Amino acid sequence: MTTTRSAGRSALFKFSLVLSVLASGVYQNAGAQTSYELNSGWKCTSINSVKDNGTIISQANYDLAAWNPAVVPGTVLTTQVANKQVPDPFYGMNNEKIPDIYKVGRDYYTYWFANDFKEAVPAGSNQTYLNFRGVNYSCDVFLNGHKLNSKLHKGMFLRQSYNITKWLSKNGNNRLAVIVYPPDAVGNPNGGQGGDGTIARGVGIQYTAGWDWIQPIRDRNTGIWDKVTIEHTGAVVIKDPHVVTLVPGVRQPEGAQQPAIVQVSAEVENATGAAVSGTLQYNLDGKLVSQPVTLKANSKQEVKLADYSLKNPKLWWPNGYGPQNLYKLNLQFVAGGKVSDQKNIEVGVRQITTEWNSKTESRQVNVNGQKVFIKGGNWIISDQMLRFSDVRYDAEVRFHRDMNLNLIRVWGGALIERPEFYEACDKYGMLVFQDMWGSGDCNGRWIDPMKADDQWTRRKYPDDHDLYLKSVADQVKLVRNFPSLAIWCGGNEITPPEDIFAALRDTIMPKLDNTRWFIPYSNSEEMSRNVQGGNGDGPYGIQSLTTFWDHQTYPFNSEVGSVGVSDYESLKRFIPAENMVVPEFDASTGKTKTDPVWEYHKYIGYDGFVDKYGKAKNVEDFATKAQLVNYDQYRALMEGFSSHMWDWYTGTIIWKTQNPWTAMRGQMYDYYLDPNACLYGLHNGSEPLHIMYNQTDGMVMVANNTFKTHSNMLLVAKTYDMDGKEKVLTKVFADVTPTTTKRYLSLKHEIEKEAKDKGVFLCLQLLKSDKEVISENIYWLPDANGDFSGLQKMPKGTLGASAKYLKNGKVEVTLTNEGDGALAFFNRLSLVNAETKQRILPAFYSDNYVTVLPGQTKKVVIDHNPGADKNLAVTIGGWNIAERTISIDK
Repeated sequence: MTTTRSAGRSALFKFSLVLSVLASGVYQNAGAQTSYELNSGWKCTSINSVKDNGTIISQANYDLAAWNPAVVPGTVLTTQVANKQVPDPFYGMNNEKIPDIYKVGRDYYTYWFANDFKEAVPAGSNQTYLNFRGVNYSCDVFLNGHKLNSKLHKGMFLRQSYNITKWLSKNGNNRLAVIVYPPDAVGNPNGGQGGDGTIARGVGIQYTAGWDWIQPIRDRNTGIWDKVTIEHTGAVVIKDPHVVTLVPGVRQPEGAQQPAIVQVSAEVENATGAAVSGTLQYNLDGKLVSQPVTLKANSKQEVKLADYSLKNPKLWWPNGYGPQNLYKLNLQFVAGGKVSDQKNIEVGVRQITTEWNSKTESRQVNVNGQKVFIKGGNWIISDQMLRFSDVRYDAEVRFHRDMNLNLIRVWGGALIERPEFYEACDKYGMLVFQDMWGSGDCNGRWIDPMKADDQWTRRKYPDDHDLYLKSVADQVKLVRNFPSLAIWCGGNEITPPEDIFAALRDTIMPKLDNTRWFIPYSNSEEMSRNVQGGNGDGPYGIQSLTTFWDHQTYPFNSEVGSVGVSDYESLKRFIPAENMVVPEFDASTGKTKTDPVWEYHKYIGYDGFVDKYGKAKNVEDFATKAQLVNYDQYRALMEGFSSHMWDWYTGTIIWKTQNPWTAMRGQMYDYYLDPNACLYGLHNGSEPLHIMYNQTDGMVMVANNTFKTHSNMLLVAKTYDMDGKEKVLTKVFADVTPTTTKRYLSLKHEIEKEAKDKGVFLCLQLLKSDKEVISENIYWLPDANGDFSGLQKMPKGTLGASAKYLKNGKVEVTLTNEGDGALAFFNRLSLVNAETKQRILPAFYSDNYVTVLPGQTKKVVIDHNPGADKNLAVTIGGWNIAERTISIDK
């Protein structure tokens, strides 16, 4: 085994260990008076190894000694990887060594799961509930020798709740046993999108049979994949509360506010044989709102409390437009002077509306009466083996905040995201565009020779329409209270079948969540008028930078994106040393020769863009040059769309910003949460107030994605040659009105003259009156032949660097270009273990891939988990700066 492979597997093991530790912490569910998660002590075995039934297995005296430890929440494959029964599918070609369910049959991945837990029989009228938030795909549940479900439970996304009060053991020792069956239709992973498409016959995740950015998941995510909780209540339990906020008028983030309306309702259920009288009440901002309720024996009732006028509300805003204020709302059912049940809900006071923009011919999103230009990213899922954690969700959504995006679209081939994802989106100001299950690929939008069934047959998927509708209604109730949830979508690039769509549009959404925009499908004409033909989204490959500025695409593009190979340190984590082979692009044929492992991990070609920086000497050199391309691509993408906001576009959503495994395309950070230059190109190009340069006509522009007028700014444009010689092109005072893009002047002639021989650096700045830089944008522009010939011969630069702790978990790095020579160009900073030089992941950088001008000083702040490591350092290296390590001053 090579050293590189050992290091890669070590990183994989370490990262999986971190996830396991995160998953093992007790989860205190805010949804009940006392609740805890059953997330440890689970054991499992294949159905092929036992002959007994659930009533026997779930008895405490049944011997489980031969069973294996199980990961719950998790999947069968998650458990197999944790027990080292199969190799890690994220490394090399290991996934090919794992049996696929299509070949070995469903019984191979049908498993028993069991858990022994302590729980006493509750006193008096108190109740105990067992809750499952997600089992894939069907299951039977047994407790202490009793079967809890009357018929086989089906549906990956349908929650289960069982009142187990009467089945608890008198001695407090209980055994839970669950038999989990895989999806009924597992699909043939034949290389198509969703394989042969039959995976869509069930109500589950479609990409598990493979897609153009992921290989098939061998067990199709079979398992108890989401949280299992034990919940204690009194006689009455509160179910699925609903909070709506209405914010009339046009608001500003600052200043006093007119009142907002808060509407609260919930279902309450009396689980006892006697009537119960009590009060449903909540406290918000120190005010109590209540409603008396009498419940008959064994009955449930929907209760709506009186509307509450919240004075001078602190509003919730999307990222870049204002703060993400959240109120704590404590909803209780009180009977006999005691709290029977309570739900703690964080409320973001905001109102989302949409309207048709006749100029762009697309839908426009308004928040609190203000139009918001959508800068979004498409999201698949956090982990292909469903190893979710609050910490990972927080990190991934934070990265999207750091990209200066304001929306995440949850793609329809995956799932309705978990509450923990939405909590992170609430925190970081990410609006959410939530697809329901379905895709044009599997569900018949196009003719496809890879599919098993014809289009009309696929158009009727899934097989069980009632299950689909029940699952949607259940999931809407699960996430509807989150202020970040902005848009419901019928499916990815296609509506569900007509009867399902009609029920969603006319019944489910109006009844359960009638304040949000519901669109038929992701590239619907109701979202974006398509007068150009094609599918209404894309393109998906690497583009000439000027394309983003000059080529008018769809006016609210739900998917447009490009490359995303990470740097060499990232590649080493999952590519064996013998497969570190540079892709070779043949300009004469337009084709790329790619190593099989790269191909397996879905490498997408950079065409000749990397070669413009000089032929790559090795993979490390290739990955370094790819970062320059990454940064340029995504900066230009967002700048191009922003340059035409409210003229051509009301928004755009990048396909895509992350991967749930070790893929090599469409990602701003890798699976291990290590960012690449794509993230910082977006961070630059998407900043709320942004100065930018159109390389086609030479126009200098400013995009203002805020609700403020910015005036009395000094616009500065200057060039630097490869030796660092500065030339000031212009200085002019500028202003820009809210939510608009303004054109100032063209520098085309001057720039082309300066760049002709070797290329040139263009530095654009906006300065405040006190000379503070409020926006800086540094471009590296090619020579007259389109090559970066000057960069290839650029002299070495000088870069002074120091680091200090601002506080525990926060490091400030100061970079100074001390000389009067060349720019210190494109420097990557990494927080590392001082001894091993391994990167600390995740870490969050206020900026990265930083260029420092001659005589300039820049500061970068790095946030990290204070407990991640005690022996830290920072590595710095750039295009013309040798990498070195600096210590951190205490």
